[in-house]
Amino acid sequence: QVQLVESGGGLVQPGGSLRLSCAASGSIFSINTMGWYLQAPVKLRELVAGISSRGSTNYADSVKCRFTISRDNSKNTVYLQMNRLKPEGTAVYYCSAEGSFDYWGQGTQVTVYS
Repeated sequence: QVQLVESGGGLVQPGGSLRLSCAASGSIFSINTMGWYLQAPVKLRELVAGISSRGSTNYADSVKCRFTISRDNSKNTVYLQMNRLKPEGTAVYYCSAEGSFDYWGQGTQVTVYS
């Protein structure tokens, strides 16, 4: 089992920044890829960014050049630095860990308001 705990969500104005953190615990040796997804109201969950155990990253086109995903293996933590946030970025952001099984955090709310 893997437990994921997200933090760092909150309220921010358009153009602002937030950094999300996701701390993993448990059977972390089984984790390969970690990522961040968002789910806006009445919409499907969608990938924001992912990072492999070797540090390879991928991003949704909508966040390229604004968001950066990083991983600190010594702390078993993955981060999502979000810059130049837009109102359409308002959503619950979920951390994911993929390996033998897929795991999800409880989500953290990000609200971009003007």
